[in-house]
Amino acid sequence: MSAASAGGAGRIPSPVRAVAVRELRAYFDSPIAYVFLTVFAGAALFTFFNLQAFFTRGMADLRGLFGPLPLLMILLVPAITMRLWAEEQKQGTLEVLLTLPVRDVQLVTGKFLASWILLACGLALTAALPISVALVGKLDWGPVIGGYLGALMLGAAYLAVGQFLSATTENQILAFILGLVVCLGLYGIGTESFAGLFSDRTAAVLRAIGTGARFESVARGVVDLRDLVYYASLCLFFLAGSVMAVRARRWT
Repeated sequence: MSAASAGGAGRIPSPVRAVAVRELRAYFDSPIAYVFLTVFAGAALFTFFNLQAFFTRGMADLRGLFGPLPLLMILLVPAITMRLWAEEQKQGTLEVLLTLPVRDVQLVTGKFLASWILLACGLALTAALPISVALVGKLDWGPVIGGYLGALMLGAAYLAVGQFLSATTENQILAFILGLVVCLGLYGIGTESFAGLFSDRTAAVLRAIGTGARFESVARGVVDLRDLVYYASLCLFFLAGSVMAVRARRWT
């Protein structure tokens, strides 16, 4: 194997890259990306300094950021995934897209990467918070790194859910509502307020299934490989569902 081919093997396939660039351009050619980034960063800062009362707690940590983050993602992630396929159907570009020499899995992967990059940009806008907190007091960087890693994995799972639901409907508003409900359900079943209603064994299963309980573990700096595998599996499951939904549209 030549050096050029070895180097190319680790790169993102060009069709996936092309689809991702197309989607990112669509995001930033419309107000969607700017509204999402502004609202995401603004809401994160508001909850950190106001609702979580950072200055009154007197502790140098980022629990005020990562604590409300799963609920913030539940509200905002469906807003960037609802258009991924429903918008194609609305504008009449889906038929053209499906006739391109690009496999369904590459279309789904490219759209997913674009939305994940946009979410990562939103998280990057909050990077000033840990730096500022570290200047104020002694910050433990373990939970910070774990929190951002968990946020990326949790966001990936929610994005995969949202894309699947967008691929199964032609209505963006319906895709948004369904994404909100499903993501909230995945989060809620693992919370103490719900899981605590059942026996210890059932509650343990619900916590293992719930996305929120696992995020709390990672955000504390406890990076368990099982949590990462869980998020990756959830993401791959819904992305596979998206591929099947797109394939079904191709043959209808």
